[in-house]
Amino acid sequence: MTTILTQELNKNNQSNLEQENPPQDSRQRAKKLVMDLQDRICQGLEKIDGKATFQEDNWQRKEGGGGRTRVIRDGGVFEQGGVNFSEVWGDELPSSILIQRPEGAGHGFYATGTSMVLHPRNPYVPTVHLNYRYFEAGPVWWFGGGADLTPYYGFAEDAVHFHHTLKESCDRHNPQYYPTFKKWCDEYFYLKHRQEARGIGGIFFDYQNSEGKLYGGTNSQGLTNKYSEKVGKINHSWEDIFAFVKSCGNAFLPSYLPIVERRKNMDYGERERNFQLYRRGRYVEFNLVYDRGTIFGLQTNGRTESILMSLPPLTRWEYGYQPEKESPEAQLTDFYLQSKDWTSLKI
Repeated sequence: MTTILTQELNKNNQSNLEQENPPQDSRQRAKKLVMDLQDRICQGLEKIDGKATFQEDNWQRKEGGGGRTRVIRDGGVFEQGGVNFSEVWGDELPSSILIQRPEGAGHGFYATGTSMVLHPRNPYVPTVHLNYRYFEAGPVWWFGGGADLTPYYGFAEDAVHFHHTLKESCDRHNPQYYPTFKKWCDEYFYLKHRQEARGIGGIFFDYQNSEGKLYGGTNSQGLTNKYSEKVGKINHSWEDIFAFVKSCGNAFLPSYLPIVERRKNMDYGERERNFQLYRRGRYVEFNLVYDRGTIFGLQTNGRTESILMSLPPLTRWEYGYQPEKESPEAQLTDFYLQSKDWTSLKI
């Protein structure tokens, strides 16, 4: 009797670890999702910029796949920015991914996604980042992505609006998505060597599949993992996660364009411009040291120009810089870069 019960428990445990198979047209649907998102975002950004348009480069990867890179420069709003699409495949996932998904070892992989970074000219308009992606590798598949905001001069109403819009898109699918993925975003976009957040966050998630564990990162002692363990596993299918990613992608323009509209015509001078360029240095540091998208692109022999389009056109570093106490520059690090629940902030 004991042997039969043990066999049944083992069978159930194995079943719980197995992923749902994706639909037969999973790759085509994921590709269309991110390509459509790239198109809509570019259209919305060109409209609010009012001057520049995106220039497109199509590229091919000799190991398999390719993409289309769209860059906007010297616009009415955007000094430089890019909105990319890629679709690549190969014999094996790079080491940076296999650390997290070792069960994908020895299998060919497929990956598609869209990524975006915008560097506005006016220091009062924040830099913004977005990425949504889909992977398959042998028996495993997953979605990942998110969006986050990096202001140079903080405005509480902007932070509240950005987070509230993303929270609404998450809450349509599961009330635990936003609190988990907001914590993950704060944890991920953090410069350890500076002990400083890159910006005011947003949402970030990875390795979302039918196994249902919300946190799939490496920091087992972090707040995100502790919160995820408290929540437990979420019952969501390939279709559920696909719909969630689509909602998040569609939330980008409503989350960002009203902020641009409020700030794009604000007057600024040399002080504000110099501070913006100084803070852009932090963005460069993160993208070159920590960003997994940059690492993945380089390890899979992606197009270097497209991978590094996330870097700003101009930046500066200053040794030992200290802002004046209680100045707008000091408020950025003293208040805005401190993790908080923006959606409950009273303004």
